[in-house]
Amino acid sequence: MKKLIFAVIVLCSPVFVFCQDITGLWSGTMLNDSTQQSLPYEIFISKIKGKYTGFSQTWFMVDDKKYYGIKKINVRIAKDGKIVIQDAAAVENNSPVSADKNVIQLNVLDLVNQDNETILNGAFVTNRSRAYRELTGRISLKRKSSSSESSLMKYLQKNNEENDITAVK
Repeated sequence: MKKLIFAVIVLCSPVFVFCQDITGLWSGTMLNDSTQQSLPYEIFISKIKGKYTGFSQTWFMVDDKKYYGIKKINVRIAKDGKIVIQDAAAVENNSPVSADKNVIQLNVLDLVNQDNETILNGAFVTNRSRAYRELTGRISLKRKSSSSESSLMKYLQKNNEENDITAVK
């Protein structure tokens, strides 16, 4: 009985998340609370010298036309087991409007294994700036085993030398 209780405690502990592999390509949606728009969102997480890092690609609409933004992200696992992802730097975008460099997105996500799929889901928030108000919403991402359909991976593979990534094959 003691072994069973110990096993349950270990498996339910946030430390269990540290054993999970969060590297790779994640794809899904970002739901904006204020506009109720659900937009495509992808992240690629790698682990270099014991430290997580990565890139994100967000799609957004301006005047009914779809644009994208690619950012370098910092990734860490909090003590409570949450996956914390924060924008580090803008890399590229094709927006007709210049992006405000002071707006930073923060994602706080849970790692869940559900129906043979690994899922990252949780909340996101952006900071308020002079030009923009704070945005909030939800993110839901699934781990992708193939990167062939990913425009983020195509961009990263094309620009591999500049971005220090290890591409998923």
